[in-house]
Order: sequence, then C-alpha cells, then structure tokens
Amino acid sequence: MKVILLKDVKKQGKKGDVIEVSDGYGRNYLIKNNLAKVADGAALNQLKSKKEAEARLAKEELAESKETKEAIEKEGTVVTIAAKTGEDGRLFGTIPSKQIAEELEKQYNIEVDRRKIQLGENLNSLGRYKVPVKLHSEVTADIKVHIVEQ
Repeated sequence: MKVILLKDVKKQGKKGDVIEVSDGYGRNYLIKNNLAKVADGAALNQLKSKKEAEARLAKEELAESKETKEAIEKEGTVVTIAAKTGEDGRLFGTIPSKQIAEELEKQYNIEVDRRKIQLGENLNSLGRYKVPVKLHSEVTADIKVHIVEQ
C-alpha cells in the first residue's frame, strides 16, 4: 500500500514523503491516527502542486533576501547611532540589535528582523562596526554601523 505521510513518522519518513507500507500498518495505524493518507492519483497531484508552490515561494524569498543584501551593502549605507558616552568614548550600556534594526529602517527604509542580526561582540564604545545579518539560510550581509557621541 502506498501512502503519503502527513507528519514525520519515526523510521518511516518525513512529512510529504510517499512510502510503501503493509496494508495493515497503513490502514490500522498510519491512516487511523492521521499520520498518512492513501496515495491515490488526486492526492499525488495535490502533493505535487503543493511542493511546486513551496519551491516557488522559497525562490521568491531567496531573491528578496538578495535584494535586501544589495541595499544593505551599498557604499553609502552606514547606520549612524547617537549614544551617550562617558570617559574614554565608552557608552553607558550597549547598542542592542533592536536599536540597529530600528535605525536601519528609519534611515534607509530597509526592514530587517532584529533576531536575524548576529552581534558577535557588544557595541559598547564609539567607532565603526560591521554587524552580520543572516537574511536567509544562503544569504548573509554586513551592516555598517557608526556609533557617534550624542
């Protein structure tokens, strides 16, 4: 019996896989517990169109991420953040990723999720920094951040 898995099943396969199982196992366990459905012609066509739509969506997301990367890494794109400082050019606190994302959107109208900004070091002094942003699993960009005295 051929079935299409609706959820991941241990030792059988992942969601969306078409597998061959015994009739009893398929009817009495997989289908009964809504883990799979029978792989007839209509179900296979539906699965195929769903996978094509997901692939098209993933391609669009990748293209959008590449456009955002180009906008972020332009020559003139430098996020300037004014912060209060003490002696020796050290800040009172640090600059969080949320503030970098807000300033990027405010200054250049580029929207980036703060959770995608990967701060490797604390931005706690005046100067210029390159902060990596993981826009997509295949696309990483560097935001240029300039911290100035307020």
